[in-house]
Amino acid sequence: MTLFAIILLPLAAALIAGLTPSERFRPWIIPAVSLMHIILVLRLLLASPVAPVDPHAMLALDALGSLILLVVSLLFTASAFYAVGYFRTHPTWSNRIFIVCLLIFLSAMSLATAARHLGLLWVAVEATTVISAPLIYFNRNRLSIEATWKYLLLCSVGIALAMLGLLFVAYAGLQSGGEQGLQFSGLLKSAGALSKPWLRSGFVFLLVGFGTKMGLAPLHTWKPDAYGEAPGLVGGLLAGGLTSVAFLAVMRVMQIMVAAGEGIMARQFLLALGILSLVFAAIFVIRQRDIKRMLAYSSIEHMGILAIGISVGKLAAYGAMFHVMNNALTKGALFMTAGNIHRYFGSKRMCETQGAINVLPWSASLFLAGFLAITGSPPFGPFISEFTILRGIFAEGNFALGIAFIFLLTVIFIGMSSTVMTVVLGPSMEGPPAEGPAETFMIVISPLLLMAVVLLLGLYQPEALCRLFQEAANLLEPLP
Repeated sequence: MTLFAIILLPLAAALIAGLTPSERFRPWIIPAVSLMHIILVLRLLLASPVAPVDPHAMLALDALGSLILLVVSLLFTASAFYAVGYFRTHPTWSNRIFIVCLLIFLSAMSLATAARHLGLLWVAVEATTVISAPLIYFNRNRLSIEATWKYLLLCSVGIALAMLGLLFVAYAGLQSGGEQGLQFSGLLKSAGALSKPWLRSGFVFLLVGFGTKMGLAPLHTWKPDAYGEAPGLVGGLLAGGLTSVAFLAVMRVMQIMVAAGEGIMARQFLLALGILSLVFAAIFVIRQRDIKRMLAYSSIEHMGILAIGISVGKLAAYGAMFHVMNNALTKGALFMTAGNIHRYFGSKRMCETQGAINVLPWSASLFLAGFLAITGSPPFGPFISEFTILRGIFAEGNFALGIAFIFLLTVIFIGMSSTVMTVVLGPSMEGPPAEGPAETFMIVISPLLLMAVVLLLGLYQPEALCRLFQEAANLLEPLP
């Protein structure tokens, strides 16, 4: 019942938000729902003893689903409180459609984490595409509508390819006379008997389809535009929540391939896309003049890190599970603070936002801290998770990969630092001062708390959380 409540609660709240006439009161529905959502999620995850997954259930949580659900709920809760302050800076804009879509977006992401049927998972991921499009268009200008159409077009093509992959996987069962259908537990049980050529073909289409949503290079081209034009809190939810859900879909496919004895092929494909993502990010992040587009390329980088982590496996896979959470929370803080800087200066270009710390001390300081965290600087959580992935790479004897990994991360750090340092600490521009909205408690507290959690995760990882990371990583390894 709790799992159904986690999925249905945001839907019910979306209906209430749609019927609420007050533009001023409506934003408070989001934090109220997000608090109930995170309480239900924690209640479910901390239940003792943890209920085993019913092999015939359409909805259930295993360790992978639990991890992504926790990440989504934490990030959405922080974004919800930020949204209240955000709407106060746009008092004349109607927020009805935005809030309704935001709540349905949470419901769709929650459904994806619990789906135990690949068809249902596909529907949930497709729903996130449709319902998040109006969120990107919220600023209602030429660039935002272009970004929205590009996002819809590319993600729809990707999700269509994923559907073709599902058909191939289903046909692999028919060809072998094994399990017929897309029930996830059944597919895992009969994976060894699936027709290998059809399963491999299905994997390629599914990886391309869900990889497009995840933003792995060279399937990432929607990201810079969508992240650049969406409001800051939407950029954070896309970079930290939606990509984590797409990553979960990729891991589901990976589980089937490993169970079918095709794990080596799956790992090689993921490794190639992971390295390519790091290379693309390293090339395009250098001297990137748009701070939101810079964060988009950083997102591509971190999707590549996740892909490399699970492709190497074992300790690196554990690090990848930890990195999912670190990436989501840090990206949330970065996009919120970048949004604050964008609104104040009326620009997100580096040359027009210099010296932000002089006028937005909290936002600029948190943006700088977020940059240090996301580039893997100690003592933040991403440093621990990236270092764990690196240890895993060397432990498996992949020395060339390890050296390339360090080199590309160093290039990205240098590339991002030139932009961030200029924006935060550079000399203020001459001419009349910008007159955007000043910092308020509501638009600073969420990124502040997110960065506090990211810092805490770098200093101490609770045992229950480490156990969840390990159990999630174990699901991607072959059974002994």
